[in-house]
Amino acid sequence: MARFHPEPEHLLQFAQGSLALSESLIIAAHCDMCTRCQQIVHQHTSILSAEIFDFPVTGEPDPARFDSMFEHITQLPPLKGKIAPTPAQTSIELDGKRFPLPLTLQRILCKTGSWSGLVGKLWQAPVDLDTTGLATFIYMGRGGTVPEHTHRGTEYTLVLDGEFCDELNRYRTGDFISMSHEHIHSPHSDSLDGCLVFSVLDQPLHFTSGLARLLNPFSHLFFR
Repeated sequence: MARFHPEPEHLLQFAQGSLALSESLIIAAHCDMCTRCQQIVHQHTSILSAEIFDFPVTGEPDPARFDSMFEHITQLPPLKGKIAPTPAQTSIELDGKRFPLPLTLQRILCKTGSWSGLVGKLWQAPVDLDTTGLATFIYMGRGGTVPEHTHRGTEYTLVLDGEFCDELNRYRTGDFISMSHEHIHSPHSDSLDGCLVFSVLDQPLHFTSGLARLLNPFSHLFFR
């Protein structure tokens, strides 16, 4: 069971549809894995729907209110031809290991690039979301470490499989982690099977120690 979740205001903004695409994506993926946050979003959605359509929050809505909408739908011309369903890819694979993904992330696998190895037993596969920022699947093998860094903007991370820790906490499957310029950390995994995460950034990382600091002048090149 997840121990770390999006802030309450983020769940409300998600239900309102007011978040950026990358934020909405990772929160939706967390909700796929977390019944607690699913229920909160459902409650927000019910209240917002009642405000917009003037329905009571509880009880059955008046069917008469839907009459005109149904009439309009049934008068639309039928679709021509058939759309053949395509087999859904439900997992991501790395080095012979297959990791099941929440439904939301299954839908973006077609936008996911190839895996590339990094130093420190790290692998990454970028995701092209056609929006500003950076979205990436990151796998930390056992003993894998991300160099110490802080954040110029906001970093959201969702643990998809396994666990990792940093100077602040230990994070397990389903956990949603939010980091900002106030945080300095060096994530690492000592899990036997490593750890797979999905991460979105709105600004480049800023490395704070070791040779990784040499990458700071070039970090903007990875952003749109």
